[in-house]
Amino acid sequence: MPLLEVRDVSKRYPVRAGLLRQVRGWVKAVDRVSLSVEPGETLGLVGESGCGKTTLGRMMLGLIARNEGEVSFDGRPLDAWLKQPSAFRQRIQVVFQDPLDSLDPRYTIEQVIAEPLRALRVCAPGEVSARVREALRSVQLPEELMGSYPHELSGGQRQRVGIARAMALRPKLVVCDEPVSSLDLSIQAQVLQLLHKLQRELGVAYLLISHDLGVVQAMSRRIAVMYLGSIVEIAPAAELMRDPWHPYTQALLAAVPRPDPERHPVQLLQGDPPSPRQIPSGCRFRTRCPLAQGRCEQEEPQLVEAAPGRFVACHFAPAKTVSLR
Repeated sequence: MPLLEVRDVSKRYPVRAGLLRQVRGWVKAVDRVSLSVEPGETLGLVGESGCGKTTLGRMMLGLIARNEGEVSFDGRPLDAWLKQPSAFRQRIQVVFQDPLDSLDPRYTIEQVIAEPLRALRVCAPGEVSARVREALRSVQLPEELMGSYPHELSGGQRQRVGIARAMALRPKLVVCDEPVSSLDLSIQAQVLQLLHKLQRELGVAYLLISHDLGVVQAMSRRIAVMYLGSIVEIAPAAELMRDPWHPYTQALLAAVPRPDPERHPVQLLQGDPPSPRQIPSGCRFRTRCPLAQGRCEQEEPQLVEAAPGRFVACHFAPAKTVSLR
């Protein structure tokens, strides 16, 4: 049974204008998305900035209300979990993109990590300090930092504190929203290795949100590719990196820098994505797709299982069998 399951989830925002602030249109931030995260796995969610990745992640966390669709976690509907917020927050946590913005500057590192332990009452008051020390050791930070403040730490140390705060609750799932995008490349590798180590030790599952296909590949067992609010491909990470089926996934992979740029020059995706206020008819990727034909303008491709474990939304992908919708 999936740990987290999302079915046909959508999120729209009204566009208001005029003196009376009347609704003049809608922004489709997330449009009928379905996916799942298995216990103990890492599902990578990748796509360009503004494609709806963070909005989807926040709906999974119950931080944003959805317009349509269903979300279930650990066998129970999200709406039922939100009636018991303490139990839910203990089981599902988040690591944010910017650790400096997500850590209270007035708190010491000890207070930052201890706050959710006390608020959710996950251990006795006398055990909190020991849990904080254990959390710091788990992310390879010295206990001497407990009295420091976030601004006194480096970016990599602050992100480790954010991870420690999440892991101190011993959750089943952590949503990692661009967890290394603000770090130097060398520090990125260290933080990714740390997340992988904690997963092996704790059995935690990750939803890893990133615009960087290389980062997602390094951590994920499966990868879901998102474009303009919709999932266009889901596949095992190794298969997707070796043989992407959707033209958008192919474009993302071609844009990843290679060690030998003369043999493998970077191929940039042409044009900007359309506005989510004016999603193209038919296939939403057709305005940038080199394979687009008349059918693409008239008929929206559905996300279907084209091979065992491989889902794609493209009229020109391999023969389709099982639909997700």
